[in-house]
Amino acid sequence: MKLIMQFIQGIQRSMERASSENDEGDPESAADLLEATIGVATEIDGGVLLSLSPDSIASVLQVSGTDPGVAEYIGRTMFLESDYLARAGRAEDAQLRLDQARALADAYGFELSESLGGEGSMRQFLQQEQAE
Repeated sequence: MKLIMQFIQGIQRSMERASSENDEGDPESAADLLEATIGVATEIDGGVLLSLSPDSIASVLQVSGTDPGVAEYIGRTMFLESDYLARAGRAEDAQLRLDQARALADAYGFELSESLGGEGSMRQFLQQEQAE
């Protein structure tokens, strides 16, 4: 539970950072914060973990016994990060994060609402989690 709370706090700080500092915010800094949050949650260096191929990242998390609930937060956070990276003009990195998020969604059986985008999807997910 403590891990999930840390995750939520990191996500919320990132979303604030993405929308603060004038109307455009700082999506690159927000993406960096999400990467650090993932590293803390997995106890694996975020940069190393996030450099893995989409299939490899799902395999590493499954082999390490990552709780499915935590894996869902990781996947949704990657989806959000892909949104921020795209806004920051880092299309290649954004595509990798999106592919990694999709791989985790497939491996752990949750859906990403691509019609809402990363931020809209995350807001909806957090609202659902609070309602439960």
